[in-house]
Amino acid sequence: VEKYRPQALSELVSHRDILSTVQRFISEDRLPHLLLYGPPGTGKTSTILACARQLYREREFGSMVLELNASDDRGIDIVRGPILSFASTRTIFKKGFKLVILDEADAMTQDAQNALRRVIEKFTENTRFCLICNYLSKIIPALQSRCTRFRFGPLTPELMVPRLRHVIQEEGVDVTEDGMKALVTLSSGDMRRALNILQSTTMAFGKVTEENVYTCTGHPLKSDIANILDWMLNQDFSTAYRKITELKTLKGLALQDILTEIHLFVHRVDFPPSIRIQLLIKLADIEYRLAAGTSEKIQLSSLIAAFQVTRDLIVAEA
Repeated sequence: VEKYRPQALSELVSHRDILSTVQRFISEDRLPHLLLYGPPGTGKTSTILACARQLYREREFGSMVLELNASDDRGIDIVRGPILSFASTRTIFKKGFKLVILDEADAMTQDAQNALRRVIEKFTENTRFCLICNYLSKIIPALQSRCTRFRFGPLTPELMVPRLRHVIQEEGVDVTEDGMKALVTLSSGDMRRALNILQSTTMAFGKVTEENVYTCTGHPLKSDIANILDWMLNQDFSTAYRKITELKTLKGLALQDILTEIHLFVHRVDFPPSIRIQLLIKLADIEYRLAAGTSEKIQLSSLIAAFQVTRDLIVAEA
């Protein structure tokens, strides 16, 4: 993941609109305070680090950029101490501004965020702040209004595939078409996760196929889900229960994952609307109960029961 982290703004694969805006800010030397937010693995940190590389030369980097991560202490004392002193000192020989990057800013306490707003205001002359977070709602409104906000959405498959292909080519990995699809599906727009899955699957199996990717991440295979659905709708209760339990034990599947996958299938299967509505409500209940930490066996029975009731209703209607 670090090996292929984009080094320049031009190398970033997604969010062209954000990048062109930031690029314009930099070229006109009018960079505002930034607030980058969005799910993990979508290029927030890479973007600001690429900006920093463009703004400062290698040897100035240490004196001009202060990067603090969630793993560093960023309580109110640090904001009032090191951050304040870094922001308040001017650079002697170089015009331009310093850059303070606060990664995972949503992990900062309310007090620290409140202390920060004054610092941001006071030293706008010579320092720019860039806050990065996953959840915008965890940042106090006072800070939000002082920054220019950019939302980094999950990456689309069209953007991820070329980048993955580049990494695959560089590393000389053997990846099949369906393996590539599986990578993109399972990572759901998170580039970092896609690369991690690719790496672990390669190390475990040598060849990246759909089956290997699913096995490596412990995700139920599409064929398995199709089988489970088939058993629940076409077998009697005890047979279905026995077969699904065997499959779960054999493949080490969690009911939670099975439920998520089945939900997608329910939308694809052609059920009468009224019956589908009932079934989805049932699935939602089961998911809620699972999250509350109930017995998987009982919830599995409940899942099969929901489908068998659905089947009987369809038969009755027909």
